[in-house]
Amino acid sequence: MSTEVRNAPDQHRYELVEDGEVVGFAAYQEVAGDRIVFTHTEVDPKVGGRGLGTELVAGALEDARDRGQAIVPICPFVARYVHGHHELLPFLDERIRRAFE
Repeated sequence: MSTEVRNAPDQHRYELVEDGEVVGFAAYQEVAGDRIVFTHTEVDPKVGGRGLGTELVAGALEDARDRGQAIVPICPFVARYVHGHHELLPFLDERIRRAFE
């Protein structure tokens, strides 16, 4: 099975696609173009337990970082991921970075 994470800006979310089917998403809001607020992550229960949520969040955060956006992880799943990946700290919005140190 092949998976990919893709940005679906018209729907304000990153999608996890497995074999052509969307099986998860990470919703976001962009603020002034330079910040991205992750609000909710969801993976279809039929594909749960395989680490696909982690793959989705990792891909979404990598893309946001590469685009130079300051990351604001409001979604609890995204926040837990960031807590476990301190290399992302420099890419967090400076107003919330301290909460993740």
